[in-house]
Amino acid sequence: MKEHRGSDRFVRALNLEHLPPGGCRVVTLEGHVIALFNTGGRIFAVDNRCPHMGFPLDRGSVKDCILTCHWHHARFDLASGGTFDQWADDLRAFPVRIDAGVILVDLAEHGDPAQQHKQRLGDGLERNIPLVIAKSVIAILERGEADPVVPFRAGLDFGVRNRRAGWGAGLTTLTCMMNLLPWLDPRDRTRALFHGLSSAAEDCAGEPPHFTVRALPGPVGELDKLHRWFRQFVEVRDAEGAERCITSAVRAGASAPELAHMMFAAVTDHRYVDIGHLFDFTNKAFEALDHAGWERAEAVLATLARGYAGGERMEESNSWRHPVDLVAILERTFEKIPAALEAGRNAKRPWIGAGALVSVILGDDAEAIGEAMLAALAEGCTPDELGGAAAYAAAMRVARFHTSNEFGDWDVAHHSFTFANAVHQALRRAPSVELLRGAFDAAMSVYRNRFLNIPAAHIPHPNGASRPAPEALAALPGLLDHQQQVNQAAALVAEHFAARGEDRALIAALGRALLREDRDFHSIQSFEAAVRQYAYLGRGEAGTNLLIATARYLAAHSPTPRAQGQTFRIAERLFRGERLFEE
Repeated sequence: MKEHRGSDRFVRALNLEHLPPGGCRVVTLEGHVIALFNTGGRIFAVDNRCPHMGFPLDRGSVKDCILTCHWHHARFDLASGGTFDQWADDLRAFPVRIDAGVILVDLAEHGDPAQQHKQRLGDGLERNIPLVIAKSVIAILERGEADPVVPFRAGLDFGVRNRRAGWGAGLTTLTCMMNLLPWLDPRDRTRALFHGLSSAAEDCAGEPPHFTVRALPGPVGELDKLHRWFRQFVEVRDAEGAERCITSAVRAGASAPELAHMMFAAVTDHRYVDIGHLFDFTNKAFEALDHAGWERAEAVLATLARGYAGGERMEESNSWRHPVDLVAILERTFEKIPAALEAGRNAKRPWIGAGALVSVILGDDAEAIGEAMLAALAEGCTPDELGGAAAYAAAMRVARFHTSNEFGDWDVAHHSFTFANAVHQALRRAPSVELLRGAFDAAMSVYRNRFLNIPAAHIPHPNGASRPAPEALAALPGLLDHQQQVNQAAALVAEHFAARGEDRALIAALGRALLREDRDFHSIQSFEAAVRQYAYLGRGEAGTNLLIATARYLAAHSPTPRAQGQTFRIAERLFRGERLFEE
């Protein structure tokens, strides 16, 4: 028997006589497994699956109209379904009527499910609850609202508001994942966003909020003036003054290239700040705005000011000053950049010296590196090409990293690569003389890492494939179930290309291997940078070497406990309606 009243849809559940006071019965109505409770003189109907992890609630207990699930002791108001424990979701409660001794349950959907999922995503971010984040992002993307920019914007807005220290690893991870989505298998894209959103939440957990410094009141005049002030405030480590220049420039209508010029110039006023993290964070903030919309520029870019003012500058470190004064070499080189660019404007194109330049950057003569880069510019090498050469050289340090080094030295090579990649991305966005300094910094950081390639790890170059490409890829998960399969992972990549395997299939397989591990900021950075660089180089020896580099780094950092993957699988099973705990 069904009865309709407006938007209600009441369905016969049970005769009242079969549910005595204090009793509980489970019924299945049109696919819904519903627990009926008779308590406090009322009949209540709720989804029988605990929204936390799906445990059957008919095995719980009721006291004073509060239902407690004994699996993790989550508590729910029987009337509304609302939870008193925010790590558990609200329980779906169904309206009930009694008609002629028959219990009728309303199965109609009430409220706005899409809005509820967005609200729960906000709850998960605020309380740093990975399972809530996973369930929410799955529901948002799988229930008709398939645009990943919706949860991305939610994570971005949350992250810029809730971390006084400003932009950090969490928002960088989130943006990396957004950049990677087109390269991943469709079934892995929701998991990637879960990783990014959870990282943003973790980065903000327990942190005070960020209160943006407002723009200057009234007209600010020429942007050049704000640009000068900004660099001056960064120079003297005045974070608030620097932030006010950022917000004022945005409010004054500065374009994206103008903002990029202003900010990248300030970060390249100093050498390799915070071992490259600050430059990468700046680049990722611009990429995040490309995805989420530039109307967020004021709030997003303001989060970088503290890092600019407080970052560690390598000109202040002994390692960049002794035994070779790299800073002095760079300062002499920087003076010659304008003349080299001017000469390059009259040079013949295209420039064909990339291979030779990379060899010099990978060499052991710091003076020669600066001279070779200047010569390349004078020969017609574009800023984009110069940045690409530095990024490729940095990747080769990872590709040739020998496992006889200490494990922590992987990150030394990694930081040079992700910094060089960020500089390259910035040069493609808004090239300038000031920004070109970053490419020279990247090359010097590669020079400093030269001993990590002594001895140099072998890069495999098979003459042919021993098995079809799909078989090689199928072996990747098992390979990464064991520690330190670094050279074996490199060989697998080379074998895949020797078998004429598809590059996108390989990148998707490496992406899936990355996502099944527990989040590691550097592994995610490294993989995203390699994919971005591969997009420019494509198939061929250089592209293969890039993917060999990231496969080696991933293998060195696998396996992990994979706890985050278990959280995501539970969320997927709950979304599909699976019964996780029924016997």
